Amino acid sequence: MSTITLAISDEVKDKMRQFPEINWSGLVRKMIEEKVKQLTWKEEILKKIDREREFTEWSVEMGRKAKKGIAKKLKKEGLLK
Repeated sequence: MSTITLAISDEVKDKMRQFPEINWSGLVRKMIEEKVKQLTWKEEILKKIDREREFTEWSVEMGRKAKKGIAKKLKKEGLLK
């Protein structure tokens, strides 16, 4: 397990001493772990959204090409001006 050090004001440290039943190190560790989980989840969701966006753009482009092909065919057959 790695160790980190952080600085807090004397005022905050004094207030923390009023609650000796709190494992401050454990609390901060859990908060950091939770934030890492949130950020990891967010990153995964953004990657999925990006992949979906790419697929949507590809689908739209294929639809446009298909419409152009159909329009050309209909014009050739005289069914479309």
